[in-house]
Amino acid sequence: MPDEPAPVKIGNVLHPVADVAAAVRFYGETFGLGARFVDGDRYAQLDAGGTALALAGPEEDVTGGVAAASFKVPDVRAALTALTDAGGSVLRDAEQGPHEVRAVAKDPWGNTLVVYGPR
Repeated sequence: MPDEPAPVKIGNVLHPVADVAAAVRFYGETFGLGARFVDGDRYAQLDAGGTALALAGPEEDVTGGVAAASFKVPDVRAALTALTDAGGSVLRDAEQGPHEVRAVAKDPWGNTLVVYGPR
């Protein structure tokens, strides 16, 4: 039996912020979220109880300031094809990010989402 691909999951909820360090402090002090990792002033990922809160600084803000669910998929290009076939649209095509391949899209109702996966 061939290995089944990993199921798609919401890997994080992306929140663009102007100041990553200040946002880490805010979410830590306000909600008790601990940092999983911090990549300078570019990006931080906080543990939000099973789903990560991804704080994207200006350099990593791929959504233009819009909060978005980020779907982790095994194949970004295939997911974008399925998304457009189902009535969604691609805002930023798949591109290599510092940690993964990622794209920005909208569902048929206009909600922004990020699709990302392995390099």
